[in-house]
Amino acid sequence: MTEITDYASLLVVGKQQTEPQRFLFVFLKALLPEDHTDEDKAQFQAGNGGELNAVICVDKDLAELTNFTDLVAESKQMEQEWDIVLVACLSGRNSIPPTSEEAEQPLKMMVKVVQDGGDLSKYLAFDKQGEMLNFS
Repeated sequence: MTEITDYASLLVVGKQQTEPQRFLFVFLKALLPEDHTDEDKAQFQAGNGGELNAVICVDKDLAELTNFTDLVAESKQMEQEWDIVLVACLSGRNSIPPTSEEAEQPLKMMVKVVQDGGDLSKYLAFDKQGEMLNFS
């Protein structure tokens, strides 16, 4: 099995699965909290800290996905700035791919984890340049 090291290898691994996959994307924007301190502000301006807020959620069939550049270009059509995208996969059953309706609840759960400041390490994450991030 291929190791996931970037977005391209994620798509390869998705195609290697025995059941069809639906990809779940939650795009996040890093914001400085309203009750920030001067130290918080300095760290945020240096690219650290802040709060993550979900700004776009979308699910895609694996066949709809090409490369990270296309994903970023498509996200620009939503006219919503973002900094990080979380990615999860939903497996089909009996060779039937999951539907968008079946993806709704898992997407809502991903957003809730972000809103609650929960553990994001169970998701793959990429910055806007396509670099894989690690939340562990």
